[in-house]
Amino acid sequence: MMSASTPRVASLVLALVPWATAATAEPAFGRRPNIIVVLADDQGYGDASCNGNPILRTPNIDRICAEGVRFTDFHVSPTCAPTRSALMTGRHEFRNGVTHTIHERERMTLTATTLAQVLKDAGYATGIFGKWHLGDEAEYRPDRRGFMETFIHGGGGIGQRYPGSCGDAPGNTYFSPYILHNGRFEKTDGYCTDVFFAQALRWMESVRGRQPFLAWVATNVPHTPLQVRSEDQARYAGKVSPHEAKFYGMIANLDDNLGRLLAHLSEWGIDRETVVIYLNDNGGTTGCSVFNAGMRGRKGTPWLGGTRAMSFWRWPGTLRPATVETLAAHIDVFPTLAQMAGADVASAVVQQVEGRSLVPLLRDPAAPWADRTLMTHVGRWPKGAPVERHRYDQCAVREARWHLVCTAGQEKSWQLFDVKADPGETTDVAARHPEVVERLDRAYGAWWTSVVPQMINETAVGIAENPFRTLFRQQFGESRLTRPNAGTRSTGTGDE
Repeated sequence: MMSASTPRVASLVLALVPWATAATAEPAFGRRPNIIVVLADDQGYGDASCNGNPILRTPNIDRICAEGVRFTDFHVSPTCAPTRSALMTGRHEFRNGVTHTIHERERMTLTATTLAQVLKDAGYATGIFGKWHLGDEAEYRPDRRGFMETFIHGGGGIGQRYPGSCGDAPGNTYFSPYILHNGRFEKTDGYCTDVFFAQALRWMESVRGRQPFLAWVATNVPHTPLQVRSEDQARYAGKVSPHEAKFYGMIANLDDNLGRLLAHLSEWGIDRETVVIYLNDNGGTTGCSVFNAGMRGRKGTPWLGGTRAMSFWRWPGTLRPATVETLAAHIDVFPTLAQMAGADVASAVVQQVEGRSLVPLLRDPAAPWADRTLMTHVGRWPKGAPVERHRYDQCAVREARWHLVCTAGQEKSWQLFDVKADPGETTDVAARHPEVVERLDRAYGAWWTSVVPQMINETAVGIAENPFRTLFRQQFGESRLTRPNAGTRSTGTGDE
């Protein structure tokens, strides 16, 4: 999802009006906050009690929502690696070369400047804990992309392995996995989410007070396979199916960790110096069978149910609790945090960013906000397939009122929905508004033409062995590769 380019220069001028004023060395709110981004993997918009879920209880997600600014029309990409690249760069994933989640097509172009690089240059300590999923080869890993502290698993999930460069340490499960910590594997003890938050808290405690920090806590849960602590699954036993109880139990554990995070911020006395942002990376998955907030579609689709996400921003004493109904997206996070940090951003990086700073809306939910055109494409066409053949394969164009969607495979067959009047996308009104269809179709065509040259990974040839597997063998020896479950492929479904 991104701003359209019709024409590109005019689009950039519109999109960069708030961002251009952000590219200064003055913090937007008068001081530089610590920044904590918590990004859940495969949790949907409807998988939180604050968004109306009738069964799942998420008191700490709800607290972040209630005590902060909550965006109710915030959108991400339909799958995970694309969203992560857009968050890191402020532009559409296709411009980063990310058109899939595997096959080397998850690797983020080395020419992009990341949010972590910008904040590091602004004097922030930067750390990532959990999922990266933007390339496992050395030059692509987060320690080369602006993160000073790295504590990550490989591939798209713990234990996953695919042909080529995308894969985790052999034999890993969600319980006590080996994690790559600043270039060396460490055997952890405990459930993965507990491990990631504990390490993040240790690191935050080590740097707090000395310099502001960015802590990027990207959980592996609740992505499949649904490996969950028995006591967490038991919370929902008998309320939903066993499969859904595992999924909800994973989210409950994540919510508990959020509570511990908030408690530590208070105990350290930095609660009012820290902005906590809670996001999820794509549309719903397992939980959609219970509750999907009335939306059509889910992860891996261009419908609103595939892209609508939580976006909660809590900064006590600075951001007043409020609801923002304005159309916003993941590409807006980069310019927003850069402006909040008072980063002095190079002009080339300003030109990279397609999003808008959300600072005006964080200050005033009713702030003027020009309509915008955002693009979605699921990507994921077969490896080696002609890209042009998939121009209209699972794509969409969004404005505040309109959503133009094509799901008819490789042929152009647009449907149009007035999402203000019909948020469930039940009635196609394309025949009633041909002028809207024509205008958005032109915008989409210009955008597609502009991004195709940037899809640099389409012909990439994978390496013989996953880098994490190679590193593991070099550190522990050949015999450790044959430990139980070593080399198994992910048992997850949907997005890898």
